[in-house]
Amino acid sequence: MADYTAIKYNVPFSKAGNLKLIKTLTASSDSTLSFVDGASDVVFDDTYKEYLFIFNNIHPSADAAALTFNGSDDDSSHSYDITKITTYFYASHKEDDTSTGLSYDSSQDVNGTGFQNLNASLGYDNDQSLSGFLRIFNPSSTTFVKHFIGETNISSHEDLSINFFMAGYFNDTDDITAIQYKMSSGDIDAGTIQLFGVL
Repeated sequence: MADYTAIKYNVPFSKAGNLKLIKTLTASSDSTLSFVDGASDVVFDDTYKEYLFIFNNIHPSADAAALTFNGSDDDSSHSYDITKITTYFYASHKEDDTSTGLSYDSSQDVNGTGFQNLNASLGYDNDQSLSGFLRIFNPSSTTFVKHFIGETNISSHEDLSINFFMAGYFNDTDDITAIQYKMSSGDIDAGTIQLFGVL
């Protein structure tokens, strides 16, 4: 694995810390992208107290889609159905400068086992995509819930720049052993997701 100890991502709330690249997945019309501890050189255990996923130019196959994620606490046959409690808001600016906005969106909050949206309304024009990050803290804890913080920026299907902020926790004291990403509709047409361990 490449050593990224000299690199620091200055992300909101605090500096992420020194990073170790664990795995890069490149989408090519994939229905899901999964990071499973112990499979395909993925480390997602108590080796690190924090993990950072970086999304680079995620492009959907369907218009007005959302990149979503969920976790699994299974050791073998992974079902992605961990109960989550989340909160979600966004800021927007229209491409032609005719409107701006800042909104809390309770419809995107999750209190249940479904996949959590990291955005909404992602456009599928050739030049439209999503980039951002998801931080997950201490996923191997068997004492505490597992917190996460996500931020994404998209070019929307209505030609808006929208910055989404999402946070919450896996309401489960079992260790989280895998994370899966998929689009709310269609496939992940292109883009990369990188997993880093935070030292």
